[in-house]
Amino acid sequence: MTGGARQLVIGSRASRLALWQAGWIRGRLEAAGRGVRIEAMRTAGDAILDRPLASFGGKGVFVREIEEALLDGRIDLAVHSLKDLPTEQPPGLVIACIPEREDPRDFLASSGAVALDDLRPEAVVGTGSPRRACQIRSRRPDLRIRDLRGNVETRIAKLKRGDYDAIVLALAGMRRLEIQEQGRILELDEMLPAVGQGALAVEIRAADADARAAIAPLHHPATAVAVLAERAFLTGLGGGCQAPIAAIGTLHGDRLRLRGLVGDPAGSRMIRGQTEGPATDPQGLGRALAERLLSQGAADLIAGAAAPPPSEGP
Repeated sequence: MTGGARQLVIGSRASRLALWQAGWIRGRLEAAGRGVRIEAMRTAGDAILDRPLASFGGKGVFVREIEEALLDGRIDLAVHSLKDLPTEQPPGLVIACIPEREDPRDFLASSGAVALDDLRPEAVVGTGSPRRACQIRSRRPDLRIRDLRGNVETRIAKLKRGDYDAIVLALAGMRRLEIQEQGRILELDEMLPAVGQGALAVEIRAADADARAAIAPLHHPATAVAVLAERAFLTGLGGGCQAPIAAIGTLHGDRLRLRGLVGDPAGSRMIRGQTEGPATDPQGLGRALAERLLSQGAADLIAGAAAPPPSEGP
């Protein structure tokens, strides 16, 4: 530990993946000479597994308890999967660091077929994501989507038990945990990812200059530019956890390309769009794409998602 520097406390969800992510941050801070410990916390999103997220609060259920601990001073850093983090932070908190992103694509894990088109008619596909369900239904309306919650290991165990013919997982989590499963990566043309998927966010108290300085070297500007555009797109749409919304930003030199999608839960209609512009204004790019999709009817799809059709039980 650097002489005189306080020990930093990282708050994290208690799942294996969340602790891996917090441990990754801790390792880099320790390599720089800081003392760090991790405080594992249980959130409402971890405790309630028998209902879809949209039915009891959406994305914020994975971070509220951790943010309260941050505001109270019980922890100094909160490490989140960025896709779980609402686009607005509570007063007094800021995202101080976005490390380099892992692969943002999704992965189709299955007991036999290796592609969506290979699944048998009326096969059961597990996902708790309206975004994934919408895109699957659009491509294969015959498939039966059943809600799937829990950590990565729990979801894979349910697949192996035969509760589902296939499940869809974030590739980033599988790579971080070094999980190998039969199936295939879903390319971006097949399945646009969630806003911020594959990226981490380190949240701190806005006034904590010491924590800000400690975490600053881990910030990855190219990743930050991409996810800022994606989050501005989501904010511009006014959408939340209930609506099937997807986006991915990719940096090409000094240009940023942003692709976005809004759909209805049944997958019967999707509005897609893309735009490109200077990487110096990612949020403006995100807002512009949101406005374009809203002008094409996205607002009606988002409003209709407020009461999504019930998914089948597992």
